[in-house]
Amino acid sequence: MIRAAGVAEVTDADFAAEVIGAELPVLVEFTADWCPPCRQMGPVLSALAAEEGERLKVVQLDVDTSPETTNQYRVLSMPTFMVFKGGEPVKAMVGARPRRRLLEELAEVL
Repeated sequence: MIRAAGVAEVTDADFAAEVIGAELPVLVEFTADWCPPCRQMGPVLSALAAEEGERLKVVQLDVDTSPETTNQYRVLSMPTFMVFKGGEPVKAMVGARPRRRLLEELAEVL
């Protein structure tokens, strides 16, 4: 998986510990190497992780190597972004988007 700088990678094995058990809200990008819009989001996620790191944890999950989590949350399109707060998904967004729009959408759950 092409990982965005400053963004942690999670897998089926550590999803519960890293996302469900996190104290901060977590933005999860469900991504894949073969997905051009996912690659496009890399710099956006890196900037977001750097700017909002005190309020928001940003992680990526490769749908090809972590199918259990992908299926559990019924992710069908990439990239899909889910915000988890208190261990529960509170918002889902599908498709690449500019940084400003992503920040606007995140504002209501942060």
